[in-house]
Amino acid sequence: MKHRLALIGFGNVGQGFTAILAEKKEFLARKYGFECEIVAISDMAKGSVVAPKGLDPHILLSRPGDLLSTKESKDALGIIRECDATVVVEATYTDLKTGEPATSHVKAAFETGKHVVTTNKGPLALHYAELLSMAAKKKLYFKFEGTVMSGTPLISFGMQNLAGCNFSEIRGIFNGTTNYILTQMGDGASYGDALKKAQELGYAEADPTGDVEGFDTMGKVMILANVFMDGKLKKEDIARTGITAIAVDDIKRAAADGKRWKLIGRLRRDGDRVIGSVTPEALPLSNPLSSVYGATNAAQFMTDLLGEITIVGAGAGRKETGFAILSDLLDIHRMIG
Repeated sequence: MKHRLALIGFGNVGQGFTAILAEKKEFLARKYGFECEIVAISDMAKGSVVAPKGLDPHILLSRPGDLLSTKESKDALGIIRECDATVVVEATYTDLKTGEPATSHVKAAFETGKHVVTTNKGPLALHYAELLSMAAKKKLYFKFEGTVMSGTPLISFGMQNLAGCNFSEIRGIFNGTTNYILTQMGDGASYGDALKKAQELGYAEADPTGDVEGFDTMGKVMILANVFMDGKLKKEDIARTGITAIAVDDIKRAAADGKRWKLIGRLRRDGDRVIGSVTPEALPLSNPLSSVYGATNAAQFMTDLLGEITIVGAGAGRKETGFAILSDLLDIHRMIG
């Protein structure tokens, strides 16, 4: 079957995915029998368009700031409800306070019989159980690989490759911005200089609070608690400390002790409880996480059957997160048959 996609959000992630389609359309059809077309797009800044016959990815990429000269008057919810897409790809901005507008987008898709692929952390962190139940009742697929570690297959790795294992702990480096800053400080830069360099490279926003104060990592810890530990953690349940108080002297003392600082998101079981935290830790060099540099992310699963398993890869990026969308779509394609 040919999958018909509605893209909700057409920023870096949506455009990264569209670029992959433009590049690999023939390869995907030949190797996996996967065919798709974009039949609708809605973006708060760029406008909306519905095209039942499909939109050319190359044209979309050539004019991302102006989807069409004639804009659709409908908002994203109207587009989702009325277009004939089979899958809604939700890639709008993340709001960890309410999960909106992304959560409403996901619900509207399910209500109208559409599968959902999302890269948005808000719905998964705040409303996972409700949305999973909606999808199950409608017999629809709900995929979210890109919400943690971008295109690195952390979610599918834990859910599929480690199926049958119990997890006593999950910990990792889930924010590339802070890992880049700490890596630069390990090379002698001050926090201020490292942050400035991260902003110049596009790793950090003009206001880096969400990254450096641990909010982004906290959202990902909430997602992992929901998906792997049935933790149902709220923001106030997670002890959170960022990296802004770490000084060059702290970095030097850790190095002298054979350790490196990392911002670690952590989940662990304590009886029937699941405990979450986000905090800087000086890790011994024997821990594989201590050797993860730059904007790279990594996660460790502590399992009952295999012991400690570590997965390392890209944690952000336009094409990397676009790949997560493709990966989820291919998974849906395989399951539909």
